[in-house]
Amino acid sequence: MYYLRLVFKNIFRHKLRSFLTLVGLVVAILAFGLLQTVVNAWYAGSDMASAQRLIARNAVSLVFPLPKYYRDRIKAIDGVTAVAASNWFGGIYKDMTPANFFAQFGVDHENFFDLYPEFRTNPEELLAFKKDRRGVMVGRLLADQHGFKVGDVIPVKGTIYPGNWEFVVRGVYEPADDTTITRQLYFHWDYLNEEMRARTPRRAEQVGVFVVQIADGSRAAEISQAIDREFRNSLAETLTETEKAFQLSFIAQTETIIMAIRIVSFVVILIIFAVVANTMAMTARERLAEYATLKALGFGPAFVAALILGESS
Repeated sequence: MYYLRLVFKNIFRHKLRSFLTLVGLVVAILAFGLLQTVVNAWYAGSDMASAQRLIARNAVSLVFPLPKYYRDRIKAIDGVTAVAASNWFGGIYKDMTPANFFAQFGVDHENFFDLYPEFRTNPEELLAFKKDRRGVMVGRLLADQHGFKVGDVIPVKGTIYPGNWEFVVRGVYEPADDTTITRQLYFHWDYLNEEMRARTPRRAEQVGVFVVQIADGSRAAEISQAIDREFRNSLAETLTETEKAFQLSFIAQTETIIMAIRIVSFVVILIIFAVVANTMAMTARERLAEYATLKALGFGPAFVAALILGESS
């Protein structure tokens, strides 16, 4: 007990130094935690990827679409159980501030959510979404952030697809667990296609990517090659890869930034150790006479060392 009393009394011998040391440690720990959170968020999309989902896109670039009729040909390939179209929309909600940005996708409304069991939907809301041409499903995180609720009208200004679009919230899907991202909005690809047929017919009947569900994840490479062979030497060749590989391809474009953030986070840890070591050394130098007195009174080196460590930690 006397050991703890000695430690406690000496911790605040220099109140200003102790306070500044604690503040420095708290700031460093918070900075490390924040930087690691940023890195983990970057990889969140790939972490929730399923081994039984493939992504088929244009082999030239993601910018170039694929013909709609590819869907039926992909579905006919051995090992494929379902195929759904997915198209990045890229509209602006309210303004271009980061706080109002969220992902919007035009998808096959009939079966898209069947391919994503990690999105939990209310059967009645899902049915209402499928019946409403302008209906959308929004994720729980997105709904909480913007206050969206069933029945709300969401106005979006198109960028890739010009015009003013209005979507009606028909349901809110929930995450299966804490790792599932629910900040997306999904609407009918058919609605987008109908508007393109009316406005710019040359852009109709085209899909950004196809989400392909397979029965056996161990056959992902084999089925991917089969899909790509199906469209080899066509006007729009495909590049098919696992969903995780597809997500990581986006991260690879900013890999240098991620590496810099990782390095900075570990530099913060080194700073924490340097602050602690400097405080320990300073305290020990100031109290050499006291430690000598303790040893003269019969306290062993182990006790003195434990006292120094206790006061420093």
